[in-house]
Amino acid sequence: MANRLADAISPYLRAHADNPVDWFPWGPEAFAEARRRDVPVLISIGYATCHWCHVMARESFSDPALAAELNPRFVAIKVDREEHPEVDAAYLTAASAFTDNLGWPLTVFATPSGRAFFAGTYFPPLPVGGRASFRQVLDAVEDAWLQRRDQVESDAGRVAAALAAASEASTAASDLPDGRALDAAIAQLATAEDPQFGGFGTAPKFPVAPVLGFLQSRPAGHELAARTLRRMADSPLRDPVDGGFFRYATRRDWGDPHYERMLYDNALLLDAYATAWQQTGQAWAEQTADGVAAFLLGVLRRPGGGFASAQDSESTIDGARVEGEYYRRPTAERARLDPPPVDAKVLTGWNGLAISALARAGRILDRPAWIVAAQEAADTLLDRHRRADGTLLRVSLDDRVSEAGATLEDYGAFAGSLLELALAAGDPAAASAARDLVDLCLDAAAGTPERSCPFEAPGGGDPVLAATGLAVQVDPSEGAYPSGLSAMASAAHTLFLLTGERRYERAAREAMRLVALPAVQTPSAFGAALALMARLDGGAEQLVVVTPSAGSATNASAASTDPEGLVRAARRHPAPLVAFAAEDAAGAFAADGFELYADRRTRDGLPTAYLCRDFVCRLPVTTPDALEAAPGT
Repeated sequence: MANRLADAISPYLRAHADNPVDWFPWGPEAFAEARRRDVPVLISIGYATCHWCHVMARESFSDPALAAELNPRFVAIKVDREEHPEVDAAYLTAASAFTDNLGWPLTVFATPSGRAFFAGTYFPPLPVGGRASFRQVLDAVEDAWLQRRDQVESDAGRVAAALAAASEASTAASDLPDGRALDAAIAQLATAEDPQFGGFGTAPKFPVAPVLGFLQSRPAGHELAARTLRRMADSPLRDPVDGGFFRYATRRDWGDPHYERMLYDNALLLDAYATAWQQTGQAWAEQTADGVAAFLLGVLRRPGGGFASAQDSESTIDGARVEGEYYRRPTAERARLDPPPVDAKVLTGWNGLAISALARAGRILDRPAWIVAAQEAADTLLDRHRRADGTLLRVSLDDRVSEAGATLEDYGAFAGSLLELALAAGDPAAASAARDLVDLCLDAAAGTPERSCPFEAPGGGDPVLAATGLAVQVDPSEGAYPSGLSAMASAAHTLFLLTGERRYERAAREAMRLVALPAVQTPSAFGAALALMARLDGGAEQLVVVTPSAGSATNASAASTDPEGLVRAARRHPAPLVAFAAEDAAGAFAADGFELYADRRTRDGLPTAYLCRDFVCRLPVTTPDALEAAPGT
């Protein structure tokens, strides 16, 4: 039996390399083999830090007897959902036709053409609690394939057609919500608040960081966001030692967490707690932000640059792999244990979220080291994940890169992070690189005029999905982190605020019109989109702070030459866009087409602030009192 996973980039795939199951990686070869043998395809989707993925691997995929039954009857494909998010999204949507219990491991049975005809999640090795065993499922699927092939093919075709129709319907454009509709969405979220333990709903409970970002984007949501964040900070969802947050809790009181710690959750929560401090001035918000940043920089940061995807929920203690036990130990005991492993692969989009959070939180809380870390991670991605033609790769591990194509999520989140870095560090090169990425996606969509979305990742979507007809034209879904649509539209809007080029604003608005109606109807599922809609509703307010060129173009040097305290005051300013730049860097921004920086100079050798609305700026000020007194904020 060939071992096709041993050299995989994905640690999740490599963990299955020695299974007796004859795994294929995702790609056309597996489907060609299924057609050759005329057998159905088993697609198993998970990720390296998924607890129940570990369980099913130990119970079923490591069982030689079960593999001996599976291998001759199926072609088995193992997929890392983080490496191939489009594949995961497509089959997760298909699985919803067969089960309401969606999650990972995701187990999908498909025809050799790739169309799903049955799906579920975790299947135990023996029947339990009314749940069929994995062996029973394999037998039933094979029986259907051999005895009722026409029905299987027909069902698979109907599911694919229904998904295609739903995809088209989900991207019908509608008007963007106004302030009243946005506040109504906040009121709807408030009705789901748990008044006793905080958070939303009962159990399981997730951080829903994009929703918190939306609440923080409008005054009507500030109190609810701060209350939720305060309770989360004091809950078992947060590791009191390392400071990071676990993925979710299985109990209403935030107890019994699933102990994996994801890069995207902690990046977005760092931003949320920094914003909470900006809005409330409360010490708990600053302290929690410091703890989350310590986790990112101390646990997930890679020696070669960039951030690992996650830290596992399981660790090996006394010779056995145990979920959560490491995190239940006090600090002194942890020091004697090996920590849970990290999934060390570097994902472009998730790293973008971390770079954005460190840059923005570093600016707000005056943590120059965070901005430096963001700069180093961005440089790593530009060096390793950007091809010679400017397009992006999605995944790397050490010095190796995956063949998986970058998605719109990668382009949008990374472009947005480069812009946040440009704003915080006064780096014109970062802004230029971000503009290149947004332009690539605008040009790619212009090349396929039949698309309703103004953005498309260069090269299109996954080719195997496209061949099966399962590729989704626009995937607007966002729960734990922003969709590619929201991330790219947000980056485009920020570019508009920096350049004044209306084409970026038009693209952002067109993108958000595709999800405006479902977003206001179901705000818990569209937090990042609603946050951008709130920015679009609020007009273009910008604050530019120019510092003397003698220092470096970082917030640290700006603070050291800030006798009046203007820079310190500007850090907490509520303008949607706050930019810092040394005077020579401001000139470089302007020369490169970033109109907001044109003619921005210091006055009397002091840090100088320009408060602008729709690119019309008030007289420059050099004191915090004058900045605070400026109307329009």
